Amino acid sequence: MKQLTQIGATTHEAISLALQKLGKTREQVDVEVLQEGKKGFLGFGTRAAEVRVTVKEVQVTQVDVDRQQEKATDIVEAAVVEDIDNESSQVSEQPIDIEAVQENVLEENKEDATEDPIEEAKAYLISIATNMDIQDLKIETTREGKYVLFQLESEKAALLIGKRGQTLNSLQQLTQLVLNKSAKQFLLVKIDVENYRERRQVALEQLADRMADKALRLNQRMELEPMQSYERKIIHNQLANRLDIETYSEGTEPNRYLVIEPVR
Repeated sequence: MKQLTQIGATTHEAISLALQKLGKTREQVDVEVLQEGKKGFLGFGTRAAEVRVTVKEVQVTQVDVDRQQEKATDIVEAAVVEDIDNESSQVSEQPIDIEAVQENVLEENKEDATEDPIEEAKAYLISIATNMDIQDLKIETTREGKYVLFQLESEKAALLIGKRGQTLNSLQQLTQLVLNKSAKQFLLVKIDVENYRERRQVALEQLADRMADKALRLNQRMELEPMQSYERKIIHNQLANRLDIETYSEGTEPNRYLVIEPVR
């Protein structure tokens, strides 16, 4: 429970200052007035107002979790259809706000925790793959502390990955939710298919170098295609030590993109 005690000239001012510090709106907090402010007379008897502001706990129900899973499933199906039809239009990606539900999902399901939530997550992945007409899926799992890696193998690896990894990322979000519905502690999930993420990182690093050289050669800024935040970070890191160019992101999600520009 996040709580803050704030002093101000008036009660309204104290509440406003507390909301600014917490980064919350009035509807997201409970306010307890500890002391009313007093103006006094000719400078005598002045008293500051004091309030205690407490952030409300967000209650996530099983219905909310089911809706999140249904939403992610729709993304998977949309990406699969696009790959099968080989359409050129990009699938609009709607990422799940996992941080907003992960702790509540864990708390609600502690009593129903199974002996092996990882096996439950593997079974869930197999069921999703079956619905995608993938019958040969093999899954190897590795756990290090709170991190769990699911390594997938299939003759239809491209279908599991999807366009620019969209299907793979959606599967990872789904598995994150399913795993933590029955785990006794919160776990972070990573799903990979035949080392796709490593190969994608290498490709992005090579792209970063090529586009940086091109920006210098043409003496103009280069705008890359929209990418997820972790992919933009790969390019940022690849070019971080170069003094002749700068990189920054523009736009809003899910169409936020990276810019590479020569240093003037």
